[in-house]
Amino acid sequence: MKWAKPRHFDANLIVIGGGSAGLIAALIAATVRAKVILVERGAMGGDCLNTGCVPSKTLIASARVAHTVANAAQYGIRTAAPDVDFGAVMARVQHAIASIAPNDSVERYTQLGVECVQDEARVLDPWTVEAAGRRFTARNIVLATGATPFVPNIPGLRECEPLTSDNVWQLTTRPARLLVMGAGPIGCELAQSFARLGSHVTLIDMADRLLPKEDADVSSVVAQSLHAEGVDVLVGHRAVRCEHVDGARLLVAMAGQRQVDIPFDRVLVAVGRRAHTESLGLDALGIATNDDGTVRVDPYLRTTIRNIYACGDVTGPYQFTHMASHQAWYAAVNALFGRIRKFKANYSVVPWCTYTDPEVARVGLSEDEARSAGIPYEISRHDVAHVDRAIADGQRRGFIKVLTVPGKDRVLGAVVVAPEAGELIGEYVSAMTHGIGLRGIQGTIHVYPTMAEINKFAANAWRRQHAPEWALRLAARYHALWRTPSSSA
Repeated sequence: MKWAKPRHFDANLIVIGGGSAGLIAALIAATVRAKVILVERGAMGGDCLNTGCVPSKTLIASARVAHTVANAAQYGIRTAAPDVDFGAVMARVQHAIASIAPNDSVERYTQLGVECVQDEARVLDPWTVEAAGRRFTARNIVLATGATPFVPNIPGLRECEPLTSDNVWQLTTRPARLLVMGAGPIGCELAQSFARLGSHVTLIDMADRLLPKEDADVSSVVAQSLHAEGVDVLVGHRAVRCEHVDGARLLVAMAGQRQVDIPFDRVLVAVGRRAHTESLGLDALGIATNDDGTVRVDPYLRTTIRNIYACGDVTGPYQFTHMASHQAWYAAVNALFGRIRKFKANYSVVPWCTYTDPEVARVGLSEDEARSAGIPYEISRHDVAHVDRAIADGQRRGFIKVLTVPGKDRVLGAVVVAPEAGELIGEYVSAMTHGIGLRGIQGTIHVYPTMAEINKFAANAWRRQHAPEWALRLAARYHALWRTPSSSA
């Protein structure tokens, strides 16, 4: 297709989307004194600030306090059950969003030198974007439009006014019976939080276990935790239809050949997210997408039109805020300086965390992934129950599991199932990034008593497995020799 290239450009870069990826891309461009235009149709800050990370972690924090109060007796403190003011909890969520919002605001980015346009954007050709009744041109364009929750086409579901991670934060009344569809990270986090805040929660998924991207031993710990807190976990259940029976809502599901009826008041759908590409006009331009709807990019984050880049959830393959920011650097730098030097996006060390209690954090290969890929590995493991700080805190569920190259201390992957696992995994992220093996972690002083000692204990486990038997036998003979009187100094 032939397009008329402008003789002059309004900007060096147009960024479409003011979420994590778009804001970082715009910030990088402004920092290196490029002219950048940022177009955002909704609230600045995107999903992370408004409907994702910030509100969910704020809700989780309130739910954790309620859970601690409810279980205060195990710490020797007698107290009444928590009196949860759900409206106040949700007001706190909105307050957290409002407190952080100035960092992502139009005002701040305007001061940084970014021209902000608040409207729907449409890409007309490789250099032109239409928004707010105007046409803007730039030498390069970055697509950072994110993703939206996917609501499956289950009969009767839409009539039940489903909640998603986009609109659940508008609740002011706690659902008495909450049905959560989807046992991935979002579903598990919110199921546990609402249960701790007083809802009767049912968590349903077609998969045979929750958190199916993690190893079975990881999923088992989280499932046990949810069960213990009163969540009805129904894995291996396929949702068939939603019905209204005698004025009440009912989900009909199938567990194999058995029908299961699940009554509920509100349903929260958390079965995945789809890239937001509608209204952008990408089909007319011939920009290719993957089977899952994400925008196809090359290792430099270029789309099939080489001066249009994509980063963040709109392209994947990882839908994490930190990955969106990571990709944004490559997209912006390659767009601005690619004629001089280009950089391939690096996905070799990608960490993530599910903020259940206990948390689940991972970097690198899981055991299932290594086995499926035919990659040989060894395992070093240590249980949280044997960490002194965990005993003192009354938080003894979980473990750390580290995969290494057979016979070597090079880390292939690590998973931590523990309180604050998202913090603990950082040591292994650094180790893998900078080529530090388990010997290096073992030789690092860790403060006592802290949960971080579990990282060293895993390294100690590896060392014990690889202690040279011949050297130990020689040491035993040496010490035996010096126990005899004739050997005394």
